[in-house]
Amino acid sequence: MFSEQYERTHVARDVSAQPGGLARKVLDWRFIQVARNALKLADQPCLVLDLPCGVGGAWSLLAEKDNRVIIGADHSAELIEQVCAGQPAEVAKRVQPLQTSALSIELSENSVDCIFSMDLVHRLGEADERLTMLREFHRVTRDSVILSTWVDGNLKAWRQRRGESARQPGASQPPRVIPARCLEEEFRQAGFIVQKHIDLIPLLHMWRIYILRKE
Repeated sequence: MFSEQYERTHVARDVSAQPGGLARKVLDWRFIQVARNALKLADQPCLVLDLPCGVGGAWSLLAEKDNRVIIGADHSAELIEQVCAGQPAEVAKRVQPLQTSALSIELSENSVDCIFSMDLVHRLGEADERLTMLREFHRVTRDSVILSTWVDGNLKAWRQRRGESARQPGASQPPRVIPARCLEEEFRQAGFIVQKHIDLIPLLHMWRIYILRKE
């Protein structure tokens, strides 16, 4: 069920927000640099929907643009309230909380300049779920989408697939590595064109950020 996958998303985001070793810090630093570049490529949107906002890890980055308004959206009203309470005042005042689902966003058509969606796409196991979400993104954004996902064609993805093949039946399923060509075809079907993609660490790491434009 999507709701269960959504819950696992937040667990993963909570874990990734915890302090780690040097490799974790390097990856986090690189991820921020790539995300900052993606926002520039999207022409520094002024009204951004962060969905799912999780633990609010992107809000400080999004708040770097002085006149940017952030809609911090998540399926859990309690989580959003906790996250807002834990943010610095100068960041929290820039955030408009919204309880909603990525499959049915409680906003009208062309409501935001950009949708910023980290760590969700590869957690949707079925193509029809991803298409439903992408079509909602297309309906709500007036211009762009910035999203992160796992893609194939790198060392980390190869190791991930080896681990999946060795997993015992009945074991919990991790997020999936999605073939880039399949994902990009889903973008096209939903009405987007790929402006650019940026790999976190080319050929080594499976994280990729896409900048999509609405056709």
